Amino acid sequence: AILSAVEINSRMEKELKKMREKDIQSIEIKEEDLTILHEDDDIIVVNKPSGVLSVPGKNSNNNSMNKVVFDKLMKEGSSTEKKTSTGSTKKIDRMDRMVVHRLSMDTSGVMVFAKSERALKNMNKRFRERNVQRLYEALVCGHIVDDEGYIELPIMRDFERPPYMRISTDTLQRQLLEYDDDGGIDKKLLDLPKECITKYIVVKREELDDGSKVTRVILDSITGRTNQLNVHLAAFGHPIVGDTIYGGPSEEGALPNGGLTSEELNEIVDNPER
Repeated sequence: AILSAVEINSRMEKELKKMREKDIQSIEIKEEDLTILHEDDDIIVVNKPSGVLSVPGKNSNNNSMNKVVFDKLMKEGSSTEKKTSTGSTKKIDRMDRMVVHRLSMDTSGVMVFAKSERALKNMNKRFRERNVQRLYEALVCGHIVDDEGYIELPIMRDFERPPYMRISTDTLQRQLLEYDDDGGIDKKLLDLPKECITKYIVVKREELDDGSKVTRVILDSITGRTNQLNVHLAAFGHPIVGDTIYGGPSEEGALPNGGLTSEELNEIVDNPER
């Protein structure tokens, strides 16, 4: 049955409340704890530990990498103009304008922040045109048969389990036609599906202490969509180990298997080892 706008919005608010509660638990990072990998007049590159938000979200008091990096730079000098070897460059003086990409709270890895308007413009263009390669190392459930390959499945917002993502299907697209832009539903939930491509390379097939089979992989998020890797790996039959949102059957969080039914999995995702 098609859900009403009231039901969809109620589900959305329930999940957003849980997300906000989790965000509050973000680990505090002090300036002296920052691992700076590179810094020049235009950018600063830092190592983000797991358990820390990339950005504070709507609650500006949440601990985040964005906040600690911004506070560090403001402490060092709040001048909006800086002389460099290539001339003057306008510095960024607003925390939110430093951000050009994000990592999920549970993901550790390298983050780059813009320090100048020039860098912000250039990096936004590079990310938009996919000139930045985003590589992740992950442990996924089961042994992937092929040593490398591509997962090419369009993703969309799941209006049945908002605000999470899922694999798009023709059936869902037809259901979306039942809703209109003025029906009181968040317009993001009515967005058309987006092309989504992930490349995987197997590093090693392993076993955990309890005998569970896992595969260590390098993932290339070619299109860089929201939760792309989680959704793609779940649909592929090899969810990321420890993924409590997309990784398995649950009454809460996202639908398992990237939102696909058993029949859809067999038809859309070719993986006999699922």
